[in-house]
Amino acid sequence: MLNRGRHSLFADSSTDYSTRAIDLVRRSAPIDMLGLLTLDWNRLYQWQRQPASFGDGEIQKLTGTGTRVFHPAVDPNHPDPHGTTLRWISGWNRLLAAHPERLVRIGSADDLERVREGSRLGLLIGFQNSEHFRDSADVALFHGLGQRVSQLTYNVRNRLGSGCNQDGPLTPYGAGIVAAMNEVGMAVDISHCSDRTSFDTVAASRKPVLITHSNCRALVPHKRCKPDSVIRAVAARGGVMGITVIPAFAGKRQPVTLDDVLDHFDYAARLVGPEHVGLGSDCDTDAIDPKTGRIRPRYVVHGLRHVRRTFDIAEGLLRRGYAEKDVELILGGSFRRALAEIWGPAPAAPTPVRAAG
Repeated sequence: MLNRGRHSLFADSSTDYSTRAIDLVRRSAPIDMLGLLTLDWNRLYQWQRQPASFGDGEIQKLTGTGTRVFHPAVDPNHPDPHGTTLRWISGWNRLLAAHPERLVRIGSADDLERVREGSRLGLLIGFQNSEHFRDSADVALFHGLGQRVSQLTYNVRNRLGSGCNQDGPLTPYGAGIVAAMNEVGMAVDISHCSDRTSFDTVAASRKPVLITHSNCRALVPHKRCKPDSVIRAVAARGGVMGITVIPAFAGKRQPVTLDDVLDHFDYAARLVGPEHVGLGSDCDTDAIDPKTGRIRPRYVVHGLRHVRRTFDIAEGLLRRGYAEKDVELILGGSFRRALAEIWGPAPAAPTPVRAAG
């Protein structure tokens, strides 16, 4: 018999969820490909400097969201991007090393499965800019330190290509960085790239390219949203687009609602299939402003509470008639498949042909 009951998961809310949605979230081991641990940067810096301050309360809050793998990428906006990114990655490594019983460093497809089968949370180290790569050799350096995803540009032009505020090409230097990322097994992310840089990157890459966090421009004509042509190009090469819950990207009119967010999942899934759609919320677990104690206005989505958004999205997709297998893909399966392909062993070098005689 199917248990079609409903359950309340959160003590501070009267909202309940179907058994189907709860079970789907639990067995999917959701991956949020732009899921921040906190927007309170001072708190994050404290966790990184003093990992003992990252205690039971923090892990319980993160676990309660239903998300099992977080990709807390930032743009190290600094005159010295190389040194700043080294400090960022050192902070993450310090936190991970201090809590092996709570956190798993996500560096391979096996690590994703380890999280899925256990009770620990996964942290996937990435950055929302690639200006810290001074040359192609730096890609291997940062890969060795644990970085597994890199967004080529933020909103403006850099040495690699153009952000969404312009529309220039991927540069020859950028193409070299993409090749180096393919070689070591680092995911190429074009979430903030211009359309032209996005197309050029997909063409240049030997491996799937990701849009970790964006929305559909056909629904919201925002420069940070992706047109159908880019979404199709990414999917045709095996890539995945993560849908955000950011109101500015999700709806054209206020108030933006959960149904507006679900419309983007719907549109992308109909365009390229659920196997190329995932989660990329572009927010932390509660969107609370530490100064006011209230949700930040730019993150308000009516009908969605950030601390439970994985359950809200799962419930909403089921309500719209999605098959459970497709919800599982969107919650984590699509990105799990693409990341495994990107991180797989690099192709063997061709055997040299020896001259006769």
